Amino acid sequence: RRQVGDRGGEATTLNNLGGVHSDLGDKRKALDFFEQALPLLRQVGDRGGEATTLNNIGGVHFDLGDKRKALDFYEQALPLRRQVGDRGGEATTLNNLGGVYDDLGDKRKALDFYEQALPLRRQVGDRGGEATTLNNIGRVHDALGDKRKALDFYEQALPLLRQVGDRGGEATTLNNIGAVYDALGDKRKALDFYEQALPLLRQVGDRWGESITRYNMAMVYEDMGDLARAEEELKIVVALDAAIEHPDLASDRAALERVRAKRAGLKAAK
Repeated sequence: RRQVGDRGGEATTLNNLGGVHSDLGDKRKALDFFEQALPLLRQVGDRGGEATTLNNIGGVHFDLGDKRKALDFYEQALPLRRQVGDRGGEATTLNNLGGVYDDLGDKRKALDFYEQALPLRRQVGDRGGEATTLNNIGRVHDALGDKRKALDFYEQALPLLRQVGDRGGEATTLNNIGAVYDALGDKRKALDFYEQALPLLRQVGDRWGESITRYNMAMVYEDMGDLARAEEELKIVVALDAAIEHPDLASDRAALERVRAKRAGLKAAK
């Protein structure tokens, strides 16, 4: 590509290489490729490609934990997306901006960006993206304490995730719905949704998600007085945590010991 002077083609190749390295988890290398692509795209006047690359650079900074830098690149990408009429890309960038503000704790601002992204997702027929944004809106309402509103958005996301065959997303949403019913005090319903999520998490090999869902189930069993089941779930949680080096290993181990002690106390009382 460099020999023939095809700068547009070279930029595309660099962007593709960046995407591959990003998917493989090598974010620094991905950044290097994206940053090489950017001036070439500007030279050839490819504003759509420039916007995509700015969005990609923002995504890498987000993954590396530099939220402010991510914000800067997403904000550069957004007007370019609009200039070239890329509504799907605009929706992605708006959703990404929402994600940064969400992470920074500015839930109202996050909601504003998610709500701008949603109709664009629908216009371009991006059902997977629509489901992601619906889930994000649900999570913000959840965090703001509006559980009923959260439930409404999670329930809108669920059939879309099933339509596009996103089992991982479906499992996350089922877990989110379970957590809402849990918070609302409907433990049986919470358990029903956690139990629907579990086989999907196992199918997609999401041990992190499985650990969270099983922990949630254990807490419900404990609340319902079924300490034996709670202990069984927590044993699996601790084993999963150890296998994936989950940061909650110590606290989950403590929860297991607490439930064991509670069971022993009840046996002794008998």
